[in-house]
Amino acid sequence: MNWIRVRELVRKEFIQLFRDRKNRPLLIIAPLVQLILFGYVVTTDVRDITVGLLDLSRTPESRMLVDAIGGNKTFRITDIIERPRDLDQLLLMRQVNLGVKIPPDFSAKIRKGQTAEVQILADGSMSNMAAVRISYMLTVLERFNNQVIRELHPVKMSYGKADDRIRTWYNPNLDSRNFYVPGIVAFLIMLLVMLLTSMAIIREKESGTMEQLMVTPLKPFEMILGKTIPFILIAQAQMILVTVFAVFWFDIPLVGSITLLLVATCLFLLSTLGIGLFISTVSATQQQAMMTTFFFILPFFMLSGFVFPVANMPKVVQWLTYLNPLKYFLIIIRGVFLKGTGLDALWPQFAGLLILGSVVFWGAVRLFRKRLD
Repeated sequence: MNWIRVRELVRKEFIQLFRDRKNRPLLIIAPLVQLILFGYVVTTDVRDITVGLLDLSRTPESRMLVDAIGGNKTFRITDIIERPRDLDQLLLMRQVNLGVKIPPDFSAKIRKGQTAEVQILADGSMSNMAAVRISYMLTVLERFNNQVIRELHPVKMSYGKADDRIRTWYNPNLDSRNFYVPGIVAFLIMLLVMLLTSMAIIREKESGTMEQLMVTPLKPFEMILGKTIPFILIAQAQMILVTVFAVFWFDIPLVGSITLLLVATCLFLLSTLGIGLFISTVSATQQQAMMTTFFFILPFFMLSGFVFPVANMPKVVQWLTYLNPLKYFLIIIRGVFLKGTGLDALWPQFAGLLILGSVVFWGAVRLFRKRLD
């Protein structure tokens, strides 16, 4: 292998990439814009639940319940209505997230020591969000019950109980942004590298310079290195850039080793670069390469555990996730960011990335060599 030839090809690739002014925003500004956009949008935190309220009781007890709901900072009573069908209409038009209906006999049953029903209607079109909203409302109702019991039965009663001391590790405030933003960093690196690499050889074919490269003394493996080294360096620079932005803009804790994170990025790039080279080799046009790239990206995203836990997937699909490099990298990047996990705990993911990346990259090189013959 002649490293001088590889160096000159790398130099040529950098000149070709940055000579086009349209590529500069794509390489520098686009990752930051996407990180900011996804960082604010991708969240499961429930902070503002709109409530439509129908109080058919209109008694001090029902007003206590209304005050308990309105006094909670998570809920916002936007509509106080008079008819049950208006509550259905609000939910149908998605003007409220929850509907609360207090029946006419609410206070009478409470004063008799009986159980009073309160109907809670939820917009279940987003099932996960609906479940969280209902659980928050049940918490408010539980506090209301304790308050009513203390007022109706002022006698102090002491009895044994379990005193739970809850402590949340790694994400004390249960902020979903701390979970999603590191995943967004990994996804952006994969997306940009695969898109750029898939265009590498196609660009030579369409510009007519592929034949010139084939008649040079460059060997196939040297040409692969010359084509991929620029994207490795660019991807590492983007990784550092978006990581710094995630830490200082979103206040995401980075507890672990940055060096370990960069090593994991190199192993992750083996797979993404190999897939990008494979797409670039088998595609005839840049449009075809771009469509093929998105064909790979969507399954990688869905089967990575970014949003949906792998453990909840069918067993057959869980086996398929072992072929997904993004799955391993997400475990590593979240472990390094939030837990400060070291190589002693993450070595299975590093081994998976190394094996998968070596096989994919070797296959891409072999296929590229056949196209040169």
